[in-house]
Amino acid sequence: MTKNKISENEHCQHGDHSHKGCVGAVPIFNHLEDEQMNEIMVTVRSVAYKKGEHIYHADDEADSLYIVNKGKVRIYRLSQSGKEQLVRMLNPGDFTGELALFKEEKHESYAEAIHDTEICVMKRDDLQAFLLKYPTISLKILSEFSNRLDEAEIQTTRFATEKVETRLALFLADCVSEDDDNYEFVLPLSKKDLAAYLGTTPETISRKLATLEEQGYIKQKQHKKIQILDLDGLLLI
Repeated sequence: MTKNKISENEHCQHGDHSHKGCVGAVPIFNHLEDEQMNEIMVTVRSVAYKKGEHIYHADDEADSLYIVNKGKVRIYRLSQSGKEQLVRMLNPGDFTGELALFKEEKHESYAEAIHDTEICVMKRDDLQAFLLKYPTISLKILSEFSNRLDEAEIQTTRFATEKVETRLALFLADCVSEDDDNYEFVLPLSKKDLAAYLGTTPETISRKLATLEEQGYIKQKQHKKIQILDLDGLLLI
């Protein structure tokens, strides 16, 4: 089961500043007035996790909203054969556990810190009270649900209709920032997590990246950096 990783003293020492960062960063709260934000901050507690520790496991009681304040979290599921399937990655300002806010159930996925991470936690009863008091929060959560549904449908379609090369090429293209004329970025996932996300193996990812480089579509650099040399060609794979 999930364990609280900080003592009450630690919680008090960095509470207000940390909580304000959490509430101010997450899209479902950052539209509120300062007075409303302060009201929400009172209900939030900060929990620290080391790299590799789980925020929650499948079958744990789902009764809280978890907001990433610092670090990174991966959400994944296990198939009946024990194979991991990456669901999504959470960066600062992202959140998970929102489905539990509307009904009592258990988690179906695992949430693991992949760096040292700080999580802001809000209990179900507190957030439900704020949903009633500030309906705009409900609209923001519905918008997030809609975005995640779109992403899931796109991912399902790619799994069913596209080969691994195409799924990898589209993933790399999605990583490009419109403001970066060099089309260079740091690969946001390890090869293991990228393989789980794209439904293949790390070895296949390594081979496909090498092939894309040989064909002149990308250039692999140090520290997981990738530069796309032919974006239009990559999108046609």
